[in-house]
Amino acid sequence: MPRIFVIACLLTFSLVVCLPCAYSQADPPAVVAFTLDFPTSQPEHYSIRIPYDGSAHYESAGRISSDSDETDSFALEFPLTSATRQKNFRKDVDSHHKGLAFTGKKTLTYKDARRTGECTYNYSTLPAVEEITSLFQGLSATLEFGHRLQYDHHYQKLALDEELKHMEQMARDNQLIEVMAVRSILDQIIADSTVINVTRSRAERLLEQFGAH
Repeated sequence: MPRIFVIACLLTFSLVVCLPCAYSQADPPAVVAFTLDFPTSQPEHYSIRIPYDGSAHYESAGRISSDSDETDSFALEFPLTSATRQKNFRKDVDSHHKGLAFTGKKTLTYKDARRTGECTYNYSTLPAVEEITSLFQGLSATLEFGHRLQYDHHYQKLALDEELKHMEQMARDNQLIEVMAVRSILDQIIADSTVINVTRSRAERLLEQFGAH
């Protein structure tokens, strides 16, 4: 059973560890969700909802770029790989350190047929929480790259190369997760002869790095 769903029912009970939860076929699927609200960031809000079967749903709202004043909404359904689902977290997660800068209001929720729990925090020093927060933020960053690439491909193709260059750097730093979720736009860029070759090559390298070609 993926560890992200062995959320030790700590979200409901004040425990430090928890046993795996058992489910019957008649039970509705367990769901883990993460939201971030950070008014000065891009995007300003996003949410990720992951049912037990890995059929993930992502939504975000915010400016498409720092040069835009308009708010843009984005939504994507995609299958989450089993490797990404092997994560867990705890209940009392905030560091409660008053000197820390605000990095966005983060909320983790868990719900199954028997339990419902939620925890909200700015920053946590618990390794498991740091890990799952990093995972969700990396996932959002990857999907937002796909969102911006789709926009640039339609409206400003010359901006594609800089975006892909940034994406390559984050890939080298292991900060991208589930790149195959944005494969369709990378494939479109590669196949578009009106996009300069260096840009198409960057998109192709990204897919090769993540095992698509």
